[in-house]
Amino acid sequence: MGGQALKVRSARDRFMAGAAVWTQIEQRIADQIAQGRLQPGERLPAEHALAESFGVNRHTVRQALGSLAARGLLRVQHGRGTFVADFAVDYVLGRRTRFAENLAAAGLKGSHTLVESGEMRAPAAVARALQLPGGTRVLRLVTLGETHGRPVSLAEHYFCAARVPGLVAAFERSGSISRALAACGIPDYTRTISRITARLPDKAVAARLGQPPGRPVLHVEGLNVDPQGTPLEFGSTHFAGDLVQLLVEPGA
Repeated sequence: MGGQALKVRSARDRFMAGAAVWTQIEQRIADQIAQGRLQPGERLPAEHALAESFGVNRHTVRQALGSLAARGLLRVQHGRGTFVADFAVDYVLGRRTRFAENLAAAGLKGSHTLVESGEMRAPAAVARALQLPGGTRVLRLVTLGETHGRPVSLAEHYFCAARVPGLVAAFERSGSISRALAACGIPDYTRTISRITARLPDKAVAARLGQPPGRPVLHVEGLNVDPQGTPLEFGSTHFAGDLVQLLVEPGA
């Protein structure tokens, strides 16, 4: 579809007077996206093919694509190509924040995979958040959240290790923090605080999220408590900034 949608049919159709050529190409592609002729997630033709279609050199096309990417209309995946940006997912931060349920509400199927896990002495910030004595052993899980093969989030989860024996194995079976906790005898938990910032990711986080380090991510620190109000999990999540809109709904 992309090649046909972007095909230029006449010299008059190709250029509009009074604007730089690359801005005309930028506007034409933006119009195709707005009209739905280029769909979210659709891959554009290669630069050389676009240059041939528009009758310009590749540098001119590259300027147009770069500007569209900066506007958030396109995303560039190195080694894969240039794609129409997906519409941002509304990710609700409420009393019960659940990854799979949030994506399902947006009509998407999500998956959670374990990147790494292990026990450690609680870092000072984690011990304070979980109200643990210094030196307490905590379990750290790093998980990658995806939808349709695209990384959405990279999260660190910290739990008092003594409270959740078997959590790692339960998560590997279910792919769900909620179901893994239920298997450990903790059927419910609620969010008491979410601290949201925008920041530039380090190279490791950017690589996991499949985005350039110069593109900001949304960073959320959160604390979940069990039904008795005892701190259960301290979490730190990086969300891909071009895929997620965070909605804070305290009553959700």
